[in-house]
Amino acid sequence: MSANLSANFSRYDQKLEFILRNAARIFAEKGYHSTTMRDISRETQVSLAGLYHYCRSKEELLFLIQDNCFGHVLERLEQRLRETTEPIEKLRLVIENHLSFFAANMAEMKVLSHEADSLAGEMHVHVSGKKQQYTQLVRQILSEAKQAQGDEGQKVDLTVATYALFGMMNWIYNWYDPHGKLSVTELVENITRLFLSGFLVGGNSATLHLMPKTAKVEHPSVWREPQV
Repeated sequence: MSANLSANFSRYDQKLEFILRNAARIFAEKGYHSTTMRDISRETQVSLAGLYHYCRSKEELLFLIQDNCFGHVLERLEQRLRETTEPIEKLRLVIENHLSFFAANMAEMKVLSHEADSLAGEMHVHVSGKKQQYTQLVRQILSEAKQAQGDEGQKVDLTVATYALFGMMNWIYNWYDPHGKLSVTELVENITRLFLSGFLVGGNSATLHLMPKTAKVEHPSVWREPQV
């Protein structure tokens, strides 16, 4: 099913793109589960029959939005990585590619973040596979950058680094205004510097008073422990 959907989308026309762009905006504003096909029909002024001509269900609309976004950001990154073999430059391209793409597609970014588990079956498997492919590529680039840093690069766990980077980049839909005083270029530069150099620029990590590995970490709960 997913292969057929992808093949169908490769032949999309401007009307389908218009529907998907508006559906992403409505999903971002109202939430996927609170949105109906009638809502999308009303906002796009496309009849229900017209909507069902392009897609068989609301879930298929969500699939096409997610599949299209992950496909574009991954393809764009793979193309740009051909520009260099230098690990740190590759990492800079990862950040620039991700932020510039989603700064131009903020509604889609919110939908990808909030509705990651709203797809089921083959659609979910297909999108999850593409998402995993993207994550693994970024993880590999981080691994190369870590090795290039020698001993200093060994101090941060690769899984922590990968998801911390995605966390920094994916959170922008909550606070960043593409039309505000901070340009996309400045956003990219700031997050790149923050991730590559840290917040305390020039600070020596060896002087940080980190918790010993043998120390016990507390797990505080907001609730009081139950009476025994």
